[in-house]
Amino acid sequence: MYSNEVIAQSGVRFGTSGVRGKVSQFTPEVCMALTMAFLAIQKPVKRVAVAIDNRPSSPQIARSCISALKFYGCDVEYYGVIPTPALAYAAQLQDIPAIMITGSHIPYDRNGIKFYFAKGEISKADELAIINAAVDVPQVPVAKLPEVNDYAKLQYIKRYVDYFPADCLEGQHIGIYQHSSAGRDIYPLILRALGAQVTLVGRSEQFVPIDTEAVAQSDRNQARQWVLSHKFDALFTTDGDGDRALLADEQGHFLAGDILSLLAAKYLMIEALAIPVNCNTSIEASGAFKQVKRTKIGSPYVIAGVVDLKKEHRRVAGFEANGGFLLGCDVSDNEKVLQRLPTRDAVLPVLCALANLTSHTLSQVVVEMTQRYTHSDRLQNFTQHRSAQVMQLATTNPGKLLERLHISYQGELELDTTDGVRITLSGEGDIVHIRPSGNAPEFRCYAESADKAKAKRLVADVLCGIKAIF
Repeated sequence: MYSNEVIAQSGVRFGTSGVRGKVSQFTPEVCMALTMAFLAIQKPVKRVAVAIDNRPSSPQIARSCISALKFYGCDVEYYGVIPTPALAYAAQLQDIPAIMITGSHIPYDRNGIKFYFAKGEISKADELAIINAAVDVPQVPVAKLPEVNDYAKLQYIKRYVDYFPADCLEGQHIGIYQHSSAGRDIYPLILRALGAQVTLVGRSEQFVPIDTEAVAQSDRNQARQWVLSHKFDALFTTDGDGDRALLADEQGHFLAGDILSLLAAKYLMIEALAIPVNCNTSIEASGAFKQVKRTKIGSPYVIAGVVDLKKEHRRVAGFEANGGFLLGCDVSDNEKVLQRLPTRDAVLPVLCALANLTSHTLSQVVVEMTQRYTHSDRLQNFTQHRSAQVMQLATTNPGKLLERLHISYQGELELDTTDGVRITLSGEGDIVHIRPSGNAPEFRCYAESADKAKAKRLVADVLCGIKAIF
């Protein structure tokens, strides 16, 4: 059978970042078909880097992918459990492609695969090429996992320890919520090397699906308890594969990912930004950038935006509302150079935010930076059929949808359908943005307001109403 037939029949599909599906759908044949198709759409390669997250299913999926690579005569650099950006960086340094086995933040019964060319993350056009490639998929025995190579881990640590001043975090007490993050054993090494006192909390041997855009109230409560009891200056964690950051301030309140990334962009003196449409409008209002380009949601779209910006600007970057920061150019400071890494990274924005703290606390810096407030959450196990019904009404008659959800407004509505439906309410300019998830059977809502409590209330009202009506 050909790879395009195997992939089509499997039920797995590409979402906002990588191919995702149920663990049961990632059979050895499907994993091999995806790997062989990935090899087929690029020039012949001799070496490929592979890494995994801490999901129970990830080693088996990696074994199948590696078996396909070896069948085609590729040497495999296997880096074991490391963050996705650590894999991408190591592959970039060696000018070789990479495959990351991760489902990021989605539940443990699902998983995924992310693909990287030597030049970086694949594009949406590349995803289509993989789906449509017609490569014969032979019966190949599943190999054992190779020995773990520490190169990617060591280079990722070196990347930040070499660039940031050795004492830039001195005097700060940072908590690290380890849970099952792929980078949980790497982050303490980086922070301690930069002078921080580090305390580790919440390590779990069971997979914990942390979604940085839909943080559970139990996690918020736990974070606040840890911060106050240990007197942390900040609490740091990530999603499952370590490409999306989550940082809590000294009061135990999590920063929105785009506000965290805004702090980082200013620290790095970025000139132009590519950001998805659901990011906070405080970014433009800050006046810190020569150009801000809005894109569809998903790292491939942000990367494409960064590429466009590089035609006119020297110092460019991108980030997402989920806390993933994409550095689109090399940046230098006092003859130290931080190489470009145009894929989501959780460590860079956090280090930039913490290194910038002097006489101010993190919460004080955020207050000075933020003019508008955002909140987001999701409905889980929400079928595509139900999502389609919501989006149909939102597109054709947004006023009726808001009426049914008991969301009051006056005057005309402003509609943006760049990705999902983003509705700006007249008056104070509150925003309600809804869209189906691109990675799982979920429905997401983002809201923005000049009032923090109102943004949170809007999300709750919209999602409760949608769940009840559709």
